[in-house]
Amino acid sequence: MPPASAQRSDAISAAAREVFDRVGTFLSDQRLDPTPLNYAFAYHVVTDPQGVLAGAVASLTDGGVRLTQRDIESLGVQISADRVAPAHAGTHDSAALAAQTENQVAGFIDIVETVQCETRDFGRDLAASVDAIGRSTDGETIGFLDDVNQITATMIGRVHAAERRLDHAHKETQELRRMLEQARGDALRDPLTGLPNRRAFEAAFAQVLAEGRSACIAICDVDHFKAVNDRFGHAVGDRVLRAIGQTLEQTCSGHLVARYGGEEFALLIYGPLDDGIATVDAARLEVARKRYRLRESDAPLGEITISVGVTPLTRDDRAADAFQRADRLLYAAKDAGRNQVLTDSNLRD
Repeated sequence: MPPASAQRSDAISAAAREVFDRVGTFLSDQRLDPTPLNYAFAYHVVTDPQGVLAGAVASLTDGGVRLTQRDIESLGVQISADRVAPAHAGTHDSAALAAQTENQVAGFIDIVETVQCETRDFGRDLAASVDAIGRSTDGETIGFLDDVNQITATMIGRVHAAERRLDHAHKETQELRRMLEQARGDALRDPLTGLPNRRAFEAAFAQVLAEGRSACIAICDVDHFKAVNDRFGHAVGDRVLRAIGQTLEQTCSGHLVARYGGEEFALLIYGPLDDGIATVDAARLEVARKRYRLRESDAPLGEITISVGVTPLTRDDRAADAFQRADRLLYAAKDAGRNQVLTDSNLRD
């Protein structure tokens, strides 16, 4: 009797041969070339028959329709040393989305062109049969009618196959639309704080100017933030920025709060300047009131404050001018001792 290790080796070899045979059968049935991509695709299908990819293949091939190489590329797989998975599973980067969108559009074009071609062939064959019926004897008519029935049955089968492909493509498109919407939202969000980013803020700023709404802009900067990073590390500094962003968002509810870059936050406060100053000053006081502590040791970080420059928007304002005014006021607030809000009237006084 062979040793246990040899039995295990034989069992593994048999299982490997079975998978290899099933992959080969799949490629042969679908008339696919034995390329690395197609092997990986077939492997994923036959080894995970209940998976998403296998389900998509079953939908596409229902009724005897064979996969095309474009189908393989559209569904796609990622090949790595330890994992084979659908290429677009969880992928939201712009390059992958652009490629997937291109494949999706190309797939729709293929389906439409196939249906158009088959419809033309069906119409031509049907017209030829009808013409032949008109010139036939009674006995021949029965044969031509049989041809018409066969042509019609073939066309119905092809239409059903096209419907299945279109249904699958529609589902993929819905998922792609969701991913595109998420990617579009991600492009306007700061990944650290979750707040709108500079691009989103500038877009909202331009819209306010275009609509002629009353508003003011506030630029906030965390006081002595470099000291926080130097003393406690960047991880703690990141937590402080997240906490300040949350505080600003809560105390300035109904207005736009964005992380503008580094330790700077930009606020678009809707309404008259006096109301804007009151809102921003309340946010400044709330930031200063909080007592920040190290998560690991509960040791206090000390007082964290912000300095703010606030300026109203005018009808003929340009974005660069408004930001320059607010930035100038911000640095004046820092020079005046920090932890305060300054406006144009403060400088005039």
